[in-house]
Amino acid sequence: MSEVVLRLVGVSRQYGSGETAVTALSGIDLEVARGELVAVMGASGSGKSTLLAIAGGLAAPTSGEVVVEGEFLSGLSSSRLAALRRRSLGFVFQDFNLIPTLTALENITLPLELDGFGARVARRAGRDALASVGLDDRRGAYPDELSGGQQQRVAIARAVVGSRRLILADEPTGALDTTTGDQVLRMLRSRVDAGAAAILVTHEARHASWADRILSLRDGRIVDETRRDGPDVLLAGARA
Repeated sequence: MSEVVLRLVGVSRQYGSGETAVTALSGIDLEVARGELVAVMGASGSGKSTLLAIAGGLAAPTSGEVVVEGEFLSGLSSSRLAALRRRSLGFVFQDFNLIPTLTALENITLPLELDGFGARVARRAGRDALASVGLDDRRGAYPDELSGGQQQRVAIARAVVGSRRLILADEPTGALDTTTGDQVLRMLRSRVDAGAAAILVTHEARHASWADRILSLRDGRIVDETRRDGPDVLLAGARA
């Protein structure tokens, strides 16, 4: 059996209290294993982004447990949680979240340097990550000197640099054209095939077809799960 990288046990999230309380997630149980890409789909307000934030330790559940690589997030101090996010988790957001005053390479190496890696080691890892997304020749460029697609590829490289074992991607292709979006998904799939675990939040079935499993959320609950045990027409076409 593949190693479980992420486990959610009875996770619920409620905002507010009393009559105005809003339940974003309700009793979510989920495991994501090494080498597995899970797509999460659902209408706006179904809880997709909340699920991703809780899985990555950016938000705490109202009840339930989140376990990443055997670590119960509820038992970690803020400093240990931050260290876990730097070492084990890679985030890819639709708006990229690149620091405008840093070059592409500096954006990628910053998490490693904050985690205590020497500058030379961090730069080598950063250049390897940039090369993996075809942008080694743009390592000295600032975000505003890069196209939207190039910025997203830098964000992907930052998410996978080092030994990140869990990648969380929230609509990573939403602002990209079809060709560039497919490149981003291909890179994400490649990282998963190399041994990472990943969750992809998307509203497009074509993008979800890159996943091994597709979960459907409605009103904060998992209402359907489709497992892809082998290639089908849609999947083969998407990965071509």
